[in-house]
Amino acid sequence: MRLPYFLTSALIFAVSAGICLLGASYAVTKVEENSELAVRRALSLKGHEWAEVQSDGLRVVLTGIAPDEATRFNALTAAGSEVDTSRVIDEMEVAPTADLAPPLFSAEILRNESGISVIGLIPASVDREALMARLQGLDEGARVFDLMESADYQKPDGWDDAISYAVLALSKLPRAKISASPDLVKITAIADSQKEKERLEQELTRAAPPSVRIGLAISAPRPVITPFTLRYLITESGGVFDACSAQDEKARDTIVKAAQTAGLTGPYTCTIGLGVPSPRWAEAAKLSIAALADIGRGSITMSDADISLIAEVGTDPALFDRVVGELENALPEVFALHAVLPKPEAEEQAGPIEFTATRSPEGLVQLRGRLGDELQRDMINSYARAAFGSDQVHSAARVVEQLPQDWPVRVLAGLESLSWLNNGVLTVTPDSVALTGMSHDQDAKAVIAGMLSAKLGDAQEFTLSITYQAPPEPEDALPDPEQCESRIVEVQAGGKITFEPGSATVASGSRDSLNQIAEILRECGPIRMEIQGHTDSQGREEMNQQLSQSRAQSILNELRARRVPTSSYSAVGYGETQPIADNGTEEGREENRRIEFRLIRPEPVARQETGLEALETQASSTDATQPVDDASDTDAGDQ
Repeated sequence: MRLPYFLTSALIFAVSAGICLLGASYAVTKVEENSELAVRRALSLKGHEWAEVQSDGLRVVLTGIAPDEATRFNALTAAGSEVDTSRVIDEMEVAPTADLAPPLFSAEILRNESGISVIGLIPASVDREALMARLQGLDEGARVFDLMESADYQKPDGWDDAISYAVLALSKLPRAKISASPDLVKITAIADSQKEKERLEQELTRAAPPSVRIGLAISAPRPVITPFTLRYLITESGGVFDACSAQDEKARDTIVKAAQTAGLTGPYTCTIGLGVPSPRWAEAAKLSIAALADIGRGSITMSDADISLIAEVGTDPALFDRVVGELENALPEVFALHAVLPKPEAEEQAGPIEFTATRSPEGLVQLRGRLGDELQRDMINSYARAAFGSDQVHSAARVVEQLPQDWPVRVLAGLESLSWLNNGVLTVTPDSVALTGMSHDQDAKAVIAGMLSAKLGDAQEFTLSITYQAPPEPEDALPDPEQCESRIVEVQAGGKITFEPGSATVASGSRDSLNQIAEILRECGPIRMEIQGHTDSQGREEMNQQLSQSRAQSILNELRARRVPTSSYSAVGYGETQPIADNGTEEGREENRRIEFRLIRPEPVARQETGLEALETQASSTDATQPVDDASDTDAGDQ
């Protein structure tokens, strides 16, 4: 039976349509697979494994979270290199940007004669006007310059403490640079003297809050020594310095080594300062001391470029002439030598020609002896009353004619020297000035030697026998922090602070030790102290750290209960990280379970050379053009 024509045509059309549909579907699937594979391969080669690829017909959909916008754009570019960019559908996301780290806030404060300047970056929440008002309050007449920038970030921990401490430190320092940041305050300043430097360091260390680390670089400029003086004597008991000055450490070492070769005994001081008359000062001192040692006994005095060598009575004249001649030829050109060989004294005249002045520990001064005329006596009495106090001077000096012409100069110079002593005796004769006594000033002997050398003139003999005694501590003076720390260590050596097992409760047997420590800390006043807790290695490290912190805090609380001011103390637990003994034994573990009291010391800050010191160093290096004598170098090294 033949099918009708229209049915045959319809059947053929339907079959053809089906075949076309299958072919189109296969082609689309193939295109999708090829496009997806090509894009995946391109993204993988570029390192974009985070990106997901999905084909949807001719469209290629990219999904995933890109680390940043640049990476997302790079992934789009890679996909577009394989398929038409119009087919690429971007559904990728960019990871949210992490909060930017806050900047490092700091303020640098400079104070000098021109005013106060503040520069740096501070949090926007800081009250700038209040800070400027605090700085202006340090000196109402000074100008305060605000050169700070601000950033809108949260104020870091410790910022207020650091700034408050910086302002407090600046109130004590008229010339200083202070760099304040949340965790560290660096102070660079100049003190007028070494004593002032030590006082400021102690005050600033005590005043710093425990949460602030400090770095101190306080320098005391080298003193200007005028005249630049050295005086060395050789007596029956050996060599001794009355005064010693040097321009630097190298020169000081050279001088001291020469003195040791010549028989230096006992302690000595040699001041490093400015004002050296020649960069070859140390060479001249070395040659002069060696010459005195060759003679035997006597004294050598250097005052700037003048050198006086005085031999002992009875020195062999031939030896004296030879040594003096060699020294004169060996000294650098700028130095002038005056050598004296005293003659044996003739028969004594009736009554000694001398003037004496005594100063008692209470300050009473008595004047006795001979003066040339009434005018001299009035002048000497007036000077003494001005120097020692009008109510402290008693004069019993008498007028005698035919005294040496330079007698009033010698007496006045001696009285000025006596004023440097707390008590002592001055004896003036035609041939010498002798001064004995005690001073609370460690530099008094050197100052007096320089003064007498300048006022008496060249080749004049004087004898100094001055002892130093440390001045008595004021009744309200606080103990040295180092001594406080040592005393606490001694207490703990006699009775260790212990706790109940596994807790932060102080054992009853440690109460006496805590009471003694509290008494010491009350005497010491405000010092920066860290109370450290330590454990052994038994148990978990985290638990040991927590236990050590709790124990340190418990000690801090115990001190507060005993009315010890603890605002400058901090409690820190170190756990098992700082053992002092072997944790493998019971004895070692017992030693490691401990409480320590440690001073919070300033951090060292590199010292910068001052401009005057730099010029002095430069002058010393450029002026020293003459070579040092080889023979003298060899002699100095033979000890």
